[in-house]
Amino acid sequence: MNSDSLDRLDRELSGFRSWPRVDPGATAMAVSVGVLVLLGAYALPWTGSVSGWGVLTGAGQLGLLPRLFVITSAVFGVIGSTAGLMSRLWAIGWVCALGGGFSVVHGLWAIWSRQTAPAGSPGPGIGLVLAVLAMVVITGAWVRIAWSRPGGRANG
Repeated sequence: MNSDSLDRLDRELSGFRSWPRVDPGATAMAVSVGVLVLLGAYALPWTGSVSGWGVLTGAGQLGLLPRLFVITSAVFGVIGSTAGLMSRLWAIGWVCALGGGFSVVHGLWAIWSRQTAPAGSPGPGIGLVLAVLAMVVITGAWVRIAWSRPGGRANG
């Protein structure tokens, strides 16, 4: 091999294309539908008349746990899933899987916090419950994608 070939090979191996990638296949549809359901759940009431968008912007004074869940679900469920499906990078898949797991735990805590709120406070709304279920689906799909061996059809 001459030095031009070695230089070209070195550039190719150190570039973006050499990073491990996954082929999400049909599981990408589950992630996409989960993201759409999650976005729809943000428009529904999470507790009383406060929607998920209101919790995200700080309009409702619901405490730390619902706000923590809406932030983690937006970061890992919406932004991370979009980035993961567009780039097909294996590392982003793992970030979405692990971050989605944290988000599901935060969502369950948020539901619990609304159920144990002082008397007269509204309980968890349909939007909060639907958002947690959407995050369970998204997280399960990302675990399946990330657990697969990197280097499927998208690696070429």
